[in-house]
Amino acid sequence: MYLTSEKKKEIFSQFGKNEKDTGSAEGQIALFSFRIQHLTEFTKSNHKDKFTKRALVDLVGKRRRLLDYLKETDINRYRAIVKELNLRK
Repeated sequence: MYLTSEKKKEIFSQFGKNEKDTGSAEGQIALFSFRIQHLTEFTKSNHKDKFTKRALVDLVGKRRRLLDYLKETDINRYRAIVKELNLRK
């Protein structure tokens, strides 16, 4: 399995307030970005897997909505997370 509980704790401790802060927008965006990177690599080698492509599109939409929310509420946090994760926008 590519996403273990240790990896989740590492992501949330790096981008959230602590490793148990799983609800912050930054932590969720970082987790979605990690999952998106994995699914992108998977779909490159399994191009006929339509269900994974659908899941990838859904994850990108979720991340986009969270980024839009963060942009509306706190522009500085938005800019920081976009810069840290090297996201286009």
